[in-house]
Parts: sequence; C-alpha cells; structure tokens
Amino acid sequence: MCGRYSLTTPVEGLRQLFEFPEQPNLKPRYNIAPTQEVAAVRAAPPAGAHAGASDGPAGAGEGVAKRHLALLRWGLIPSWAKDPAIGARLINARAETLAEKPAFRAAFRQRRCLIPADGFYEWQKRAAGPKQPYHIARRDGAPFAFAGLWERWRDPAEGRDVESCTIVTRDANAVLRPIHTRMPVILAAESYDLWLDPEAAPGRLRALLAAEPGVDLVATAISTRVNKVANDDPEVLLPLDGAATGDAARPGQAKLL
Repeated sequence: MCGRYSLTTPVEGLRQLFEFPEQPNLKPRYNIAPTQEVAAVRAAPPAGAHAGASDGPAGAGEGVAKRHLALLRWGLIPSWAKDPAIGARLINARAETLAEKPAFRAAFRQRRCLIPADGFYEWQKRAAGPKQPYHIARRDGAPFAFAGLWERWRDPAEGRDVESCTIVTRDANAVLRPIHTRMPVILAAESYDLWLDPEAAPGRLRALLAAEPGVDLVATAISTRVNKVANDDPEVLLPLDGAATGDAARPGQAKLL
C-alpha cells in the first residue's frame, strides 16, 4: 500500500514536468497523510464541459492548457457514498481489480489523474520492536507521478461538491518485496498523456499499470519520527546512521527497480 508520501519539489519544477499552467502556493510537504488535501494533475475538460470547484483556469498568455492542477482530498469518496468517511478506507486502489470494484470502476473509466510526489514511505516488519520505516525516492531526487483516480461526491448536508482521489498500487517487485508486498504505481513521463486520455482503451491502461517505470529508486531507512502525522518537516527524511544514500547500497539502503 501507500499510506504516506512526500512532495518537496518547488512548484516551477512541477509545472515543467506536468505541464500545468497554475502557479499554486504549494509548501514543501514531508509527511503527507490520508484525508489531507493533496495536489493532483488532471486532463483539462473539453470546451464547454463542467469544471469542478478546484479546476483552475489556464495561465494568462499560455494558450489552452491540456492539463490542470487540482487540490483533492486523499481518500476516494465514490459518487454513490452516503458517508464521506468511506474515503479513509479507500486511500489505495489495487491495480488488479480497478475495473471490477464498485468504488473504483467508474473513476478508472473516466477520471484518472497523476499524483505528483518525490518520495513515499513503506514500513518493514521486524522480528522484534516497531516496524522500520523507509523513504523511497529516485536516486537523482527528481519528482515523479503515481497513477491516481479521482471522484466527485455531492455533500447533501452542505450542498457542495467534494473532490477526492486514491493512489493505485501493484505488487512490489523483487527488490522492494523485503520491505513491503505492495508499492504505488509510478508512471513513466511518456505515459502521462495515455493515463489521462479519457478515450484510452482499458487494455492499454492495464498494461501501463503492470509496466516497470524504469526509474532508479533507492530506499533509505529513517527514524520512526515519520509515524506521527504532525511531524511534517525535513527531519523525517534524515537517514539512520549508515543509511545515507549513495552510489553503493549500504546498511539500511536498497536499490530498487
């Protein structure tokens, strides 16, 4: 699964990678947690189509944008839900069953998104004591995108739309499996357009979810300070002694993918 992640890349770097026109004031986030508001990139709606409350306008002088940045609640609330609390249980969606699960199948067909990140956390079980957390990131520190789904739910009590999202996960590969059995789907940059294409064939999308992204990731052991959601600062990323990242794997570090 993916229950926490980080996004500390400056906005301009995200704009260049994801090609959205908005210039939001996104502060660095080191410990993003479920039910919080998160950044997501969606395909621009067709001309004349309904735009949600968080769909932003194209930047002045930048022409018509094909993607837009939105702020969504992490934890998907299906359109048919009676209680938004269900979102806390739907922070991840298994790639293998997206097309069949009632909570995700409509979003998989029509409402896919990119969720920018520059790292994520997984916890490794140990023979004794608390689980060991790892921060997993690209070796070069560059941002990337999780495959995501989004949904719009109407709050009957307040009469407003709530937009939410979930992160798609897959089986961990052979290197990550010693840490956790699941991992988020990381999309290659050249696959962004296909994932966002509302006309994409389901078979091509499933192939994307099964493909290896081909990025050089490293997992670094960190302290259990990350376990507390309130700790959203650079100190959660500090490696344990002997676990600093580098060209050669060291104790507490594994090269992934």
